[in-house]
Amino acid sequence: MTTDEKAGDPAEKGERIAKVMARAGLCSRRDAEIWIAAGRVSLNGKVLTSAAQNVRESDQIVVDGNPLKKADRTRLWLYHKPTGLVTSHKDEKNRETVFSTLPPHMPRVVSIGRLDLNSEGLLLLTNDGALARELELPSRGWKRKYRVRVHGRVDQARLSRLSHGVTVEGVRYGPITAVVDDVGGGTKANTWLSVILTEGKNREVRKVMEHLGLSVNRLIRVAYGPFELGPLPEGTVEEIPRHVLREELGVKAEADEKDDPRAGWAKSKKKPDKRPPHAKPQSRPQSRPPSRAEDRPQGRPTLKARSKGPARRSPGRSPGRSPGRPEGR
Repeated sequence: MTTDEKAGDPAEKGERIAKVMARAGLCSRRDAEIWIAAGRVSLNGKVLTSAAQNVRESDQIVVDGNPLKKADRTRLWLYHKPTGLVTSHKDEKNRETVFSTLPPHMPRVVSIGRLDLNSEGLLLLTNDGALARELELPSRGWKRKYRVRVHGRVDQARLSRLSHGVTVEGVRYGPITAVVDDVGGGTKANTWLSVILTEGKNREVRKVMEHLGLSVNRLIRVAYGPFELGPLPEGTVEEIPRHVLREELGVKAEADEKDDPRAGWAKSKKKPDKRPPHAKPQSRPQSRPPSRAEDRPQGRPTLKARSKGPARRSPGRSPGRSPGRPEGR
């Protein structure tokens, strides 16, 4: 008996069908399980009713009468979500969704985590449902960073105690870092906070702040793990280069990427630099925290609108910078 026979050949064992459907970018693993239970998926001509099924490459999977396409290479986008959009593919109240506003050339994607209707800022999108599920898990250890404007009397001592976790209405929330953001200035009624958490439970920031007697009237996610919102214009998307996916997520390079470390991302043609040979590059204006008068974080040009070609970044560094001073959540 060979070593592979003793250990069990992974290729022969296959993978869970929900995972395969998610990797194909059709839906999340959770949705795949729901679709299977609803009888929308068939395997080799037989309708499935349970997701407890392993499949191999040779198996024929059909969803809603359409053969499941081969999984595309993993791709990841930054999206600056505005308020007023639902993070869902369909909404029972017929409200506008994040996915209905994406550029038409994008493939079907799923979100990594969610932002509620009145929240804004960084939302990661991917065509790999299995990756989305992995990056959502608290065990990943990725920090979610927010700028939060609250109404009410702020007590830094009470904010500091959140670092030990807090229980609100029977729900236990893990450690939260929350500090007053002096750069935001604030008013007598409103104060800007920097908030960091790792769990990201449903409406966690709002519920915890309400527990402290504070009302959240603006919430902006500025970072998710190593990826930052930076001054990405509201409502636009920017694809993460392939080399960053390999460095940050361990995504394996495809065979045709040997000569192009950034294969798979939406490139734009570089425009010639019209500056005099010895001219100094223009410094980027420092961004300021958003306020009523300046309702949105300062935007940077989209990929196609850059006048001097894509900026060079050091390896492993995620694109963009957080609005305002570096977040310390």
